[in-house]
Amino acid sequence: MANKKGKSKGPGGNTIALNKKARFEYHINETFEAGLSLAGWEVKSLRAGKGQLTDTYILIKNGEAWLLGSNITPLNTASTHDVTDPSRTRKLLLHRKEIARIFSRTQDKGHTCVPLKLYWKGSKVKCELALVTGKKIHDKRETEKDRDWQRQKGRIMREQNKT
Repeated sequence: MANKKGKSKGPGGNTIALNKKARFEYHINETFEAGLSLAGWEVKSLRAGKGQLTDTYILIKNGEAWLLGSNITPLNTASTHDVTDPSRTRKLLLHRKEIARIFSRTQDKGHTCVPLKLYWKGSKVKCELALVTGKKIHDKRETEKDRDWQRQKGRIMREQNKT
């Protein structure tokens, strides 16, 4: 049976790349959805799952938003006459009000904007952005404790369900 349009192909079927480090390092205050301006070879590489968001950030310059530090590895079958720069700066497509809001918030001390994930929405590639503030060391420890407790709780529940 074929998938209907708009349905995911399973758990995480629409997700291309996640920035797990951002969720650990920062408190997420507000999220936005942005389109990406990509070349043809980049879309093909993303379909093959060759995108990374580690150590990426958003820069607002001249009223435009840019994605810096992302890496899209070109496929071996990429065209030889195209210049394939895997870590080029990519333009984010946002409304002017959203760009203004992000810019004003990032001017505050301790605030920044980072990408959280790349995903498919129909045939388009979207990027989820977040306005974030940095976590303190004790907050990171608390996050680790919660994660460990959730893991232990799952193990205990599995053991209870087996008997």
